[in-house]
Amino acid sequence: MPRHSSDRSSVDPTLVTPEVLRGWQLPEPTGGKNARGSILVIGGSSETLGAVLLAAEAAMRAGAGKLQVATVASLAPFAATVLPEALVRGLPETDGGAIAPEAADAVRDLAESADAVLIGPGMADKEATQAFGERLLPALDGPLALDALGLAAVTADAGCVHHLAGRAVLTPNPTELAIALHVEPDAIEEDPAGAALELAARARAVVGLGGSTSWIADPDERLWRDESGNAGLGVSGSGDVRAGITGGLLARGADPAQAAVWAAYLHGRAGERLTSSVGRLGFLARELPAEIPRALAEIVP
Repeated sequence: MPRHSSDRSSVDPTLVTPEVLRGWQLPEPTGGKNARGSILVIGGSSETLGAVLLAAEAAMRAGAGKLQVATVASLAPFAATVLPEALVRGLPETDGGAIAPEAADAVRDLAESADAVLIGPGMADKEATQAFGERLLPALDGPLALDALGLAAVTADAGCVHHLAGRAVLTPNPTELAIALHVEPDAIEEDPAGAALELAARARAVVGLGGSTSWIADPDERLWRDESGNAGLGVSGSGDVRAGITGGLLARGADPAQAAVWAAYLHGRAGERLTSSVGRLGFLARELPAEIPRALAEIVP
């Protein structure tokens, strides 16, 4: 198991319920799109543009006001066509179609000016992605969400987000958490809460661990357990939607722990709503974003 996780897993978690969320309401900015914050979603490759599209739409459905997307140059025109709401920037790519390390310089201006940045959905090539993160992350001051391979820089050095002083959210699945902690997957299965708390302590960031039960941990050793959702959410692209919700909530002004907790519940509740209208299995990740505003309205009409 991760070091000290047995001690941390004694932390008493808060069960996430609609009542808990109503007592921890999201910022409700007034005015135009600028008041609701801008989100920059960085990700994709020549084979996985869809992950960026899912995350980007989910961010908007969660309430972000302005959308910017940065992906590989070869597919940027397609992204711009599918996402008419977005400013889309094409980034240098590797011979294999992944975002190249030097792309960090090409997107730094957008990242520095955005109200929140999400890095990772659909990114490919671990080495290139790690190098990209190592070049870009020092220039950011948060809020920031790191998902999927966007966690590569944290896996190499958990201290790479310390300068953000808790303004980062890491959204691994159990396999990605095991990689980040350099442990076997069985260790995560044995104590997911302790493992989430461990990474939160090492990275000094909020950790939103997905799975049949979601665990959200922050560096102050607060812990939340979310049991919303169902088996239908175990489908390709589902995690990209959850990451997008997290980024969108950060953009509209939620603090990192609040964004991670609300994202876990909204993602799960969106799946429950689709179970009622489509079926227990067989709904698609692309159907989840449209349910997010409806799930929000159930909590705060």
